[in-house]
Amino acid sequence: MNTFQYTSPTSFSSYRFEDLSNLALYSALKLRSDVFVVEQNCVYADLDDKDIQANTLHLLLETKANTLLNDKSESVNGIIAYARCLEPGSSYQGCSIGRVAVAKKARGNGLAKLLMLEAISICKQHWPDETIQIGAQVYLQKFYAQLGFIPFSQPYDEDGIMHIDMQLQTKS
Repeated sequence: MNTFQYTSPTSFSSYRFEDLSNLALYSALKLRSDVFVVEQNCVYADLDDKDIQANTLHLLLETKANTLLNDKSESVNGIIAYARCLEPGSSYQGCSIGRVAVAKKARGNGLAKLLMLEAISICKQHWPDETIQIGAQVYLQKFYAQLGFIPFSQPYDEDGIMHIDMQLQTKS
């Protein structure tokens, strides 16, 4: 019997592409694939060259999880949450947050909110005078609105999933 028991995350870490270890890069891409391609049954070009841009920041949440595999208990490390912060002009006029993903086994613990708050903080730190923009899946619009994002487009279809552009004003 395989089970997963969530324990506390160690910490958020952000990296430029060249600073990611091979394992961290693989784990981040696997999480993105698991969530956006497999779970959402959406075949799309995830590798869009924005990951390797000089100022792109990859935000990871790594944790230890206790697993029971074939009646043996062991502790494993893993990336359970990911977001990508892009500089202004990369996807939108302002800076942006995208590829926001939380592993299915780690949902329901408030990690998505913590991940977004950390991503917002990183964007404010690196691009303090810029509006933060996102292309949100429509069903998550209320979640992002609770973080202060407001829509600035009509809903649109992107790869078979309805999205809406939203922004967070960060200027004082």
